[in-house]
Amino acid sequence: MSVADARPQPQPAHAITAPLLRIGIAVLATSIVATGLMVLGSLLAATGLLSAPAPRNPFATGMTGFAPTGSGIGGFILTVQAHFYAALTAAVQAMRTEGAGITALATIGFLYGIFHAAGPGHGKGVISGYIVATDGSIGHGLALSLAAALLQAIVAISVVTVFAVLLKSTAASITTTARIIELASFAAVAALGAVLLWFKAGGFISATTAGAPAGRDTDSSPSLSNGEARDWRMLAGVILAAGIRPCSGAIILLVFALSQDLFTAGVAGALAMALGTSITTGTLASLTVFAKGLVERLASRRARAGRIAFAGFELLAAAFVLVLGLVLFTGMWAGSLPGALD
Repeated sequence: MSVADARPQPQPAHAITAPLLRIGIAVLATSIVATGLMVLGSLLAATGLLSAPAPRNPFATGMTGFAPTGSGIGGFILTVQAHFYAALTAAVQAMRTEGAGITALATIGFLYGIFHAAGPGHGKGVISGYIVATDGSIGHGLALSLAAALLQAIVAISVVTVFAVLLKSTAASITTTARIIELASFAAVAALGAVLLWFKAGGFISATTAGAPAGRDTDSSPSLSNGEARDWRMLAGVILAAGIRPCSGAIILLVFALSQDLFTAGVAGALAMALGTSITTGTLASLTVFAKGLVERLASRRARAGRIAFAGFELLAAAFVLVLGLVLFTGMWAGSLPGALD
């Protein structure tokens, strides 16, 4: 080998510019999504459709900490939730005083899960954003929804079992633990969004440079393909990001059931809630698949322009997952967002 061969060879221009271009596109997509969400939030706040619920104490005797307040959509959700909490309390008390069976509690918990999941949380944004950013199918979305909902219930059961049953800890300890887990879940959402955004930025570059003239720099990095979307590590990341945040309703039910010496019944009710939750999140995931299919069919009619538009659609979906995680994490960390048990 000659001395000339041993010298470091200069890197091709595209080897240097491609990562920088990908980062720039990712930053731009994130800025667009963040700005859009800010504008949407301002419009909803101006119309009065959003209202901030008053702080609640989930461990209040007889669930008295859940008096509905506010107006608009927030007030309606709180009102309906208050009725569900009262029904759950009555079902647990009936099991203790009247020897009633567990069927009524499980049924109410199941129905509560369907309604409760329609509100904020429960991984709907994470799962829907992931499906849009990848080639997820309806079965894919249903499986993710069920796994995430069951994980939320399992985490809630584990927290109450360890801190309330085994360690005899106070309600404050359970709330602190739940908040730490929430922070971890939001960080996981942001991390998942960052990974998706990196892949989809590469896919967007590939779509815009496909068929480019010879000599034009292109990005040869792989995008997130259908096979990669089903990689078990990616799927596990989605389930963890969407599911490690404990279900607040499950913790409330478990703590109240424990106070009535009916913890096992509370566990059954929490699992029934998870099944109800999975129905709502799974339905939204299915609608997301249909919506993406419609966008894809419309984009396919415009050849190269449609391909670029569809790649941009997936790119913004990935950016949405990242922004969602960052907003939730920073809001919780700064104390401007209530936790699941506030």
